[in-house]
Amino acid sequence: MGFALFAYAFVSTVALSVVPHEPIVIWYGGHWGIWSTASVATAGTVVASAVDHRVFVPLVGRVAHQPMLAGGLVGRIRGWFSRAPFAVIALSGLTPLPALPFKAVAFAERYPFGPYLAAVAVGRFPRYALLAWLGFAFNVPTWVFVVLVLVMLLPSLKAWLWKRQPVK
Repeated sequence: MGFALFAYAFVSTVALSVVPHEPIVIWYGGHWGIWSTASVATAGTVVASAVDHRVFVPLVGRVAHQPMLAGGLVGRIRGWFSRAPFAVIALSGLTPLPALPFKAVAFAERYPFGPYLAAVAVGRFPRYALLAWLGFAFNVPTWVFVVLVLVMLLPSLKAWLWKRQPVK
């Protein structure tokens, strides 16, 4: 059971993932406990973040210093990030905001591997603990979990189906 959560946390948080992680963490929290769920989900996310860092820092680093990415709004965002990078990464993992833009800035700034993973863990563990607590406190039935997953997947399914329809 723990490996399934770890694997799902990895798949749902690796860069460019389109599957939701929240319903799974809520469901596991109700069936497996708060601390176990939060710990395993955080571990899966940290491993996914390690893969992201190793793959994307070299790729993003090649284009990060292009004039269009060094000035203007993007340059200001990168400047704000450089003031408190650990806090920005941790807060992006704690909030429901999409983490991908913050990951991209961290990769563009070549934020070091160890502190990056620590910031991911510091941000994600409390979020996962809260989600697991919701599952534990409200004992969400499996059918509600299935509906939540399907609702969260609808935008991805719609986009996938839209692309597959023939053009007339």
